[in-house]
Amino acid sequence: MKKVEAIIRKTKFTDMQESLHGAGIDFMTYWEVRGVGKAVEERSYRGIVYDTSTIERIMVIFYCQDHMVEPAIKAIMASAKTGEIGDGKIFISDVERGIKIRNADEGVDALN
Repeated sequence: MKKVEAIIRKTKFTDMQESLHGAGIDFMTYWEVRGVGKAVEERSYRGIVYDTSTIERIMVIFYCQDHMVEPAIKAIMASAKTGEIGDGKIFISDVERGIKIRNADEGVDALN
């Protein structure tokens, strides 16, 4: 079982969610997060200068079977990539154990 964490642009969340559903990932958790990147600049909109040193992003976390990792990565890449700096990152890690609270199912059974 794997844990997949993706940090993406807020504007790409709906596209990514639809792509993941198409890849068989039906449950995910997400948060609105802020981060600091390498590119620091000020932007002006209607005469007001905004500091862009912190970046608003969405962090998505989901758990899946090992064979679902590559389709999930492809779905995220296809839907979240703009080709510009700040598209985000994906992290994959092993999950030692997972337990469904409702009925004590463990491992892959806990995902359903």
